[in-house]
Amino acid sequence: MTFDSLGLSADLVRMVAEEGYETPTPVQAAAIPLVLEGRDILAAAQTGTGKTAAFVLPILDRLRAHANTSFSPARHPVRVLILVPTRELAMQVDMSVQTYGRTVPLRSTVVYGGIPLDPQIKALRNGVEILVATPGRLLDLVGQKVANLGQVEILVLDEADRMLDMGFLPDIQRIIALLPSKRQNLMFSATFSDDIRRLSGGILRDPSTVEVAPRNTAAEAVRQWVYPVDRDRKEALLAHLIRKDDLRQVLVFTRTKLAASRLATRLDREGLDAVAIHSDRSQPERTRSLAGFKSGEIRVLVATDVAARGLDIEDLPVVVNFELPWNPQDYIHRIGRTGRAGATGEAISLVCIDETDLLRGVQRMLKHAIPWTVEDGFIPDRSAEPRPLGARAGHARTSPEHHAHRKPVRRRAGAGSPGG
Repeated sequence: MTFDSLGLSADLVRMVAEEGYETPTPVQAAAIPLVLEGRDILAAAQTGTGKTAAFVLPILDRLRAHANTSFSPARHPVRVLILVPTRELAMQVDMSVQTYGRTVPLRSTVVYGGIPLDPQIKALRNGVEILVATPGRLLDLVGQKVANLGQVEILVLDEADRMLDMGFLPDIQRIIALLPSKRQNLMFSATFSDDIRRLSGGILRDPSTVEVAPRNTAAEAVRQWVYPVDRDRKEALLAHLIRKDDLRQVLVFTRTKLAASRLATRLDREGLDAVAIHSDRSQPERTRSLAGFKSGEIRVLVATDVAARGLDIEDLPVVVNFELPWNPQDYIHRIGRTGRAGATGEAISLVCIDETDLLRGVQRMLKHAIPWTVEDGFIPDRSAEPRPLGARAGHARTSPEHHAHRKPVRRRAGAGSPGG
């Protein structure tokens, strides 16, 4: 199958070819014709499978009839609203709109928090057909009476599960109340919880379902490993693994902003060029950190789940769970940062005795055990007692250290570069 067989206009097909894409991904092949037909869609696909292009390309084609070069803002009302949960994802989607839409004279802009309102107000007053937004900032602009949603024809909820996890449901409901009742609705996400499916029932009309990968399936191209380790030796083990395998572009996840900042500071003091990215950092700081990480200037990027949602880093070789997430589904999102679009990757989890129950939750979701390996010099203390991680984590009764007597699972020789 090729892009020109999906019903896209010839100029968009040429543009896609210029970007180096020859064949559509499964979600693109399934969704693009449905969007072009004007159908509502409920789509679930793994991270890195091309979800953004699956809705941006056909939307650009559908809006082509409205394209014009008039200077009048009235000729450029908001016709497409794309809601996303985070600033990083907003910027990523906006970049896709600009890249794919360079042959179609439509105006677009992106609005999100953490930066001044004035430039966003100016862009909206000048008129845009495609608006990418985080819910909170969009409602701020609605309150300023500069975001008029009365002519929206297409609503996209991207990463809808994350928006629910972040408590955006009331904001989403307020925004939907501002939209025309007659519109096309597209809901895309890496996973869909039962709550999301219930939400879709109140938004989507006779939707077509696109489910490229089974629910809660981890990327097959990602090699997953668990390293049991004492809780106070995690930092040392992480630094050791980075140096031993000469790992570059290492994305590390923690559960909290404080843990991310502390870990980045300590790794940086070890000479590993690390920075943290989380919601307490300003948007310019986050942008600079991400740019440095993509260019290779920064070796280790330590992130929380909220900050990392939507990060699109080409050929990212390795993801490290310094702390396992509270929600097992977040494990899928984390490791989905690597092994994207046909590439291979590696996901390493450093697990202490306190996290045994969290690991069990991940493995139950995956429906298989993750291979273990014990690193020489970091064999855990079998006499260690678990500490409660909090009400959500529960109390661990058994420990990863009980497995330490088994023969370790070793990586193949020469596997130091996970992407190789």
